[in-house]
Amino acid sequence: MRVGAARRVAILLALLLCMQCGGGSTTTPSPGPDPTQPPGPNPNPNPNPQPIPSAPQVFAGAGDIAQCGALDPAHATARLMELVGGTVFALGDNAYFSGTADEYRNCYDPTWGRFKSFTRPVPGNHEYETPGAGPYFSYFGANAGPSGLGYYSFELGENWHAVALNSNIDSRDGSAQGAWLKADLDAFRNKKCTIAYWHHPLFSSGQNGPSAGTRDFWRILFNAGAEIVLNGHDHLYERFAPQDPDGLSNPSRGIRQFTVGTGGASLYEFVSRANNSEVRIKQFGVLKLTLNADSYDWQFTPVAGPGDSGHGICH
Repeated sequence: MRVGAARRVAILLALLLCMQCGGGSTTTPSPGPDPTQPPGPNPNPNPNPQPIPSAPQVFAGAGDIAQCGALDPAHATARLMELVGGTVFALGDNAYFSGTADEYRNCYDPTWGRFKSFTRPVPGNHEYETPGAGPYFSYFGANAGPSGLGYYSFELGENWHAVALNSNIDSRDGSAQGAWLKADLDAFRNKKCTIAYWHHPLFSSGQNGPSAGTRDFWRILFNAGAEIVLNGHDHLYERFAPQDPDGLSNPSRGIRQFTVGTGGASLYEFVSRANNSEVRIKQFGVLKLTLNADSYDWQFTPVAGPGDSGHGICH
């Protein structure tokens, strides 16, 4: 061995002896994990974990859909719906002209019937051309809520509460439906955002005009902080700015109404321009709502021509 190498070995031995007698410190390596034991708790958990955001929900559809004897428009809007996905709303007058079992079987089913299992409908006045709208309730089953009532609610993701209402029966504040609506909204007041829909619109520039009998629906929803109301009945597309139940503009707390009676029945003309009406389109088409954690996006896609899109914030 060379002298230099022997000296280095001697120095290392001296250092080790010194550390063992207290002149320094060493760290004993910890043993590796025992593969036969379950893992213990994380020694350094994240003190501020971030919540996993709720996935956006798609809610799409139209009303006034399958007109027997003239089904081409309903077939065209059904093809649009196939591209949208999500949960489907049908805003009433779904099978013309009387909502009979034959009309649902022969006209609605070959068009929008392909979405039946994930459609949450409401009845229109044409469904009630047949006593009690019986074929409507039979066709949609549990998806239409309790048979004979036509109003119910459900959840769209973690943040949105949806309320389906029946504007063909008593909708006053003191009615059974009005009392149910108040109780339902109170029970789900923890939800960030609320959407409601029924057939007859309170506000309209179309030939059927406003349906004042639904104002109590609006008042109850407005007081609960709802964001959106969807309607059919007038065979056209119309979007309103946020407003209160008396039709006064209210950008901070108002409800935005969409009339989407464009599913396939013969289109109507606009006969006026209602206050707060922002967009009016006479064309068959479907409305897609993308419901985010605390906001929403809308897109009206027509069979032909220009559409409509935008963004809103929950209250």
